[in-house]
Amino acid sequence: MSKKMMLGLTILAGVTGLLVGCQPSSSETVKKQSVEANANTNEYETLTFDNYGREIVVTEKPKNVLTLGPNSTELFVALGLTEYVIGNSLNNHSRGPLPEYEADYKKIPELTYGSATREAVTTSGADFIYGIDWEFGAEGLDIEELEGFGITTYLNSATTLDEIYQEIHDIGEIFQIEDVAADFISDQKARIAAVQGKISGQDPVNVLVYDSGGDGVFTAGGTNFETLLIEQAGGKNVFDDITDKQWTTVSYEEVLAREPDVIVIHDYDAPSLEQKIEDIKNDPALSQLDSVKNERFIAITLESVLPGDRMAYTVESLAKGFYPELFE
Repeated sequence: MSKKMMLGLTILAGVTGLLVGCQPSSSETVKKQSVEANANTNEYETLTFDNYGREIVVTEKPKNVLTLGPNSTELFVALGLTEYVIGNSLNNHSRGPLPEYEADYKKIPELTYGSATREAVTTSGADFIYGIDWEFGAEGLDIEELEGFGITTYLNSATTLDEIYQEIHDIGEIFQIEDVAADFISDQKARIAAVQGKISGQDPVNVLVYDSGGDGVFTAGGTNFETLLIEQAGGKNVFDDITDKQWTTVSYEEVLAREPDVIVIHDYDAPSLEQKIEDIKNDPALSQLDSVKNERFIAITLESVLPGDRMAYTVESLAKGFYPELFE
């Protein structure tokens, strides 16, 4: 994945399913709740939101939505809003939806396989975008230009749990499914709390995030949402002291000095997960780490460490990788 696009289905090697806590509501159940909520609401009040310092005004319920980023798309599916989505992007950074959302996810047309293009967006007929922030800006879509096309943009840009919960709350208001959004947030909080109860008293596990190699290791900094999920699962990002960048390249010497207990490896289209593990094992520096010698690897899909619907799922999965003895 390019540095420009970095910011991931959590997969622990050999692990499937959810690990602790209550199961999330099925897509069909949430969809039914959303339809019932919509059926009972005939009026729409103008809504104003602070979207990370940018004011958004919504005067009517969006009808044609683009979800840019697999995490954004799956969140809409999880909230029962599939019928509103006319296109998505960045499926090249996805290993597919969670099983309970697969049927509805497949109903959504693909706008672009990679990053959304200006032409694809402006000709889509969309009136609303919920998209990951790296799709916009100097090298991406221009939000002000999109407003000229009648497209309201809500950025997915959370770096804390409170921020992603606020995004979900706002989506609930915009689409008049406040109760569905509130129930989803409550479920996420309960499942994360259950993990923390199980790992209480354990020493933190030192974690290296490995996205890719090359001149160094491209990794997550301290303000990255992935760092937060690692902490919630009982880990400590060994580069959490880098607070001026969400993503950065560090030297192999720096990695050796931090002595990570576990290496979390991002799994997306290319290079493959298998290739990354081989590269780590064959690297003259990284191969010296005990975590490499003992193959303490956790494979995780990129969409699972982005803010969306998988916070609890990811914390559950990471915790099992950090403390396998507690989850046997």
